[in-house]
Amino acid sequence: MFEQFFRRILNSELAHWIETTPILLKKWQKEALHGDYHQWQKSLKNLPDAKPSKLALKSQVTIGQPDDLEIGQQKRLEKLLQNFKPWRKGPYQLFQIDLNTEWRSDWKWDRLLAHISPLKNRTVLDVGCGNGYHMWRMLGEEAKLVIGADPTQLFLAQFEVMQKYIQSENVHLLPLGIEQLPKSDGFDTVFSMGVLYHRKSPLDFLQQLKDQLKPGGELVLETIVIEGDANQVLVPGDRYAKMRNVWFIPSSQALCHWLERVGFKNIRVVDETVTSLDEQRKTPWMENESLADFLDPNDRSKTIEGYPAPIRAVIIANK
Repeated sequence: MFEQFFRRILNSELAHWIETTPILLKKWQKEALHGDYHQWQKSLKNLPDAKPSKLALKSQVTIGQPDDLEIGQQKRLEKLLQNFKPWRKGPYQLFQIDLNTEWRSDWKWDRLLAHISPLKNRTVLDVGCGNGYHMWRMLGEEAKLVIGADPTQLFLAQFEVMQKYIQSENVHLLPLGIEQLPKSDGFDTVFSMGVLYHRKSPLDFLQQLKDQLKPGGELVLETIVIEGDANQVLVPGDRYAKMRNVWFIPSSQALCHWLERVGFKNIRVVDETVTSLDEQRKTPWMENESLADFLDPNDRSKTIEGYPAPIRAVIIANK
């Protein structure tokens, strides 16, 4: 299943990963046989075969055109895509099927793209990559190699849907956490978007991100923040915006201080945006609760628990 990944890194700066990652991935595959991933594999095998006549990854993710599939194939594809719900990161246009995902992840990409170093010919790691939407956008920016790490089985299955038709040897998603990845110093750019607040030990996490970067390499960190000075950090109770696994939400200034303590240089906040109900919402492809359900209906500036509503910041730093 991951053979193409191993072949791709064999003569790269990541060749030493072959010493340990095959064992981890074999263990993951064994465990996945007993979960939902086995069922998603059946849906993947039933997807219609087609070679897309159009592939656009620069300003959007558009794969194929309606004429690439017969009417029966088109209907079968749309029905099978329902098996992979909920679709959270996107949007995707797949043979003219509009996968209108919960998140307008393209908006986040547009906010940060002007501020990062050009990705052309770079080796990139995306930690907590979800279903890989931003990885395809990185490929659209001509990155040399993009590796995503996310242990969620559904996200790997959704990634494989797109990879079936894109068939790029330069984009790979590994169902692993960053703590399982070997230290590499092999990446020009490391992205971590929407992960930091889920970590019990945020400074250890920042160090793990730093350990993956080449000297001078660039970290692109996107996370929820609160307003406040360099000493302001929210430690929520049992839940934040109905999420159980939220541990620390710093102010942007506090996060910059954390990055400095870990040893990053040239730290700058390039964007702060309040998450809107247009950017995160229910859709036919994600029918579970979304942002509107997480906020106080009488005061949208607060979560349902009374905490400050999510502000998302993009911070860039160098090793």
